[in-house]
Amino acid sequence: MIDSKIEAYIETHTTPEIEILKELNRQTHLRTFYPRMLSGHIQGKFLEMVCHMIQPKRVLEIGTFTSYSAIAIAQGIPDDALIYTIEVNEEMESFIREFITKSGMDKKIKLMMGNALDIIPTLDESFDLVFIDADKEQYVDYYKMAKQKLRPGGFIIADNVIWSGKVLEKSSSTDKETQGIVAFNEFVKNDTDVEQVMLSIRDGLLLIRKN
Repeated sequence: MIDSKIEAYIETHTTPEIEILKELNRQTHLRTFYPRMLSGHIQGKFLEMVCHMIQPKRVLEIGTFTSYSAIAIAQGIPDDALIYTIEVNEEMESFIREFITKSGMDKKIKLMMGNALDIIPTLDESFDLVFIDADKEQYVDYYKMAKQKLRPGGFIIADNVIWSGKVLEKSSSTDKETQGIVAFNEFVKNDTDVEQVMLSIRDGLLLIRKN
């Protein structure tokens, strides 16, 4: 993990969060059990900047949590673009919809509640960008399914690929989430249909381009 002083320096040299994301950040810490799952300031700004660069018209997000990343992405995509964001935890739905509405991005963000592995095959879309940040044990399955819906030249960004350094553990007793991340990283590494670069942003991002 990045040294706390370096992390603070990075934050002070990054464009500040917009007010709705500041509020969402605060409310996520106040109202949820696992606020660390939030994408947060640096990662959110990175996702927004990627969208400004590639200008995706169709985005798929697997794992909404409280909608921070969806709103950040919406800031960077064209006015006529659309994000399909999928969240399995039904208890989060009212929280998510509250902040999507407050952000003014409800015309760009389409929330879908349920299991992503059931929902993705029903989407009649070709995506320019996919962001994966959901159940770590199923990352390989999400990747395979998302890649089928990704246009050639499109991008996938996967979160938590460093997983607090646990990816370096070799013990057979490693937890299933770590095993899922390690399996995913190796799967992408050996996938000849893509090229990728691993970035040490937050808990690790894998930026993947489909050939």
